Amino acid sequence: MGQKTTLTAVLLGALVVSGCADFRAGRPGQGGADAVTAPQARRGPLAAAGDGLAAMGSGLVETTRGAFGFLDRDEAPDAAPPARTLDPTMQDGTASEIISTLLTRRSVLEPGPLRDVASAVLAANSRTAEAELRAARLRSAAAERNWLPSIGPQISLSSLGDVVSSLVVDAVLYDNGAKIAERDYARADVEVAAVALAENTNERVMTALDLYLDAEASRARAAVTQAALARMERFDYVMAERMRAGVADRADRQLVAQRLSQMRSDLSSDREAAATARAELAAMTAYPIDDVSGVSDVAAPDPGAEPLSVMKARAEADRSVAEATVARAAQLPGLSATGSIVDGESSGGLVAGGTGIGFGTPAALRAIEAQREAASFQVADAREAADRRLRQLSGQLASAQRQAREAQGIAAQAAETYALQEAQLSTGRVSVNDVVGAFETKVRAERTAATLVYEATALRLRLAEAAGLLVNGDQM
Repeated sequence: MGQKTTLTAVLLGALVVSGCADFRAGRPGQGGADAVTAPQARRGPLAAAGDGLAAMGSGLVETTRGAFGFLDRDEAPDAAPPARTLDPTMQDGTASEIISTLLTRRSVLEPGPLRDVASAVLAANSRTAEAELRAARLRSAAAERNWLPSIGPQISLSSLGDVVSSLVVDAVLYDNGAKIAERDYARADVEVAAVALAENTNERVMTALDLYLDAEASRARAAVTQAALARMERFDYVMAERMRAGVADRADRQLVAQRLSQMRSDLSSDREAAATARAELAAMTAYPIDDVSGVSDVAAPDPGAEPLSVMKARAEADRSVAEATVARAAQLPGLSATGSIVDGESSGGLVAGGTGIGFGTPAALRAIEAQREAASFQVADAREAADRRLRQLSGQLASAQRQAREAQGIAAQAAETYALQEAQLSTGRVSVNDVVGAFETKVRAERTAATLVYEATALRLRLAEAAGLLVNGDQM
C-alpha cells in the first residue's frame, strides 16, 4: 500500500510540474486538463498529490488514464467514426492550409468517357499512399502528447549480483522548443503525406487515361485501315488479272501485293495494341468498362492552381525547419524533473540534459541554420522546375493541336488527290500503281490525323496532372 501511495504522489507531482512548465516544453493549449485540471495545477503539487491519495480506490491507472488513455483496461472506449482521408483539421485543432487547398480542387474531366474511366480506376485504388497518410496522422497524434511526462520501468544489475527494479517518471521543464518542433515536424509530415496521396492518385488516373487513349488511338487507326483494306484487296485483284492478261508485269503485281501485306500487318498491330492497352486498363479498374469509348472534353486547368510538386516542397521545407529546430535544441542544455521509486522509497530531482557544449557546437549550430536556408531554396527550385514543366507541356500541346489541324487538312487533300486519279484511271491517263500510291498516301494521312487527336488530348491531361487537377479533392 505504501509503495502504491508513493508512486501515485510522484506521478501526480510530475504531471503538475509538467503542467506548470507547459509553456517551456511547448504544451498546446489546455491539453493536460484530462490528467490534472487547471484548479489542481494552481493549488500546487502537494495539494494535487493529496487529492490523488484520497482517491486511492481508483488506483494509479484511474488517476493517469486521462493523460495516457491506453492504460485503462476496464472498459473499451466508444469507437470513433472513421475520419475521411484528407481532413484539414490537425491534431492541435488548427486547419492545414495545404490540405484545405487540396480539398477544394476540382477535376478538369467533363462528364463523359474520360471521367468514367477515372471513376472506375479510383474505385479500385489500392490506396498505399492513403495508408501512409493515416500512419503520419497517428504519429502526429502521438506527438501532440509529447509534453506529458514519461513513465517506465528501469532494471539494473548491482555489483552484488542483485536485480534492482525501479519506476522512473521524467517531466521536461525546459527543452529550447524541442517539443514544439517535434509537433511541427509531425504536422508537416502529415501535409507531405497528403500531397503524396494527391500525387499518387493523379498519377494513377493519368496512367489509366494514357492506356485508354492509347487503346482508342489504336482502334481509330485500325478502323481507318479496315475501311481501306477492301479497296486495296480490289487493287491487288485487278493487278493480278492484268498480269495474267500480260498487260502488267510481275514487278507491278508484287508492289501492290507488298502494300496490301503492309496494310494487313498494320491492322493486326493496331488491334493487338488496343487489346493490350485495354487488358492493362481492365487490371486497374474496379468494374468492366468495355462499353466505354470515345473522348470527352477536358476543361482548361485553373491558372491559379499551385502544382503539387511545389506544395510538396513547401510541406517538406516546413518539416526540414522543424527537424533543424529539434537538432538545435539538442545542442543546447535543457532541464527536466525526474522521480523514481526503488523498493518502496521515492526520490526525485532536477536534471540538466543536452549533448553538451564543446568546441564544435558553434559550427553545428551554423550547420543547422544552413539547413533552414536550404529548405527555402528547395521551394524556389521546385517552383522553377514546375514552371518549366508547365511551359514545356503547353508548348507541346500547342504543337500537337497545330499538327492535328494540319493533318486533317492533309488527309482531306490526299483524299481529293486519290479521287482525281481514280477518275483518270478509266481513261488510261494514269497507271494502277499511281492510283494505289495515292490511295496509300490517303490512308497514311488519315491514320496520322486520327493519332494526333488523341495525342493532343493526352497532353491536356498531363497539364492537369501536373497541377493535380485530374481528381476532385474530396475523392482522394
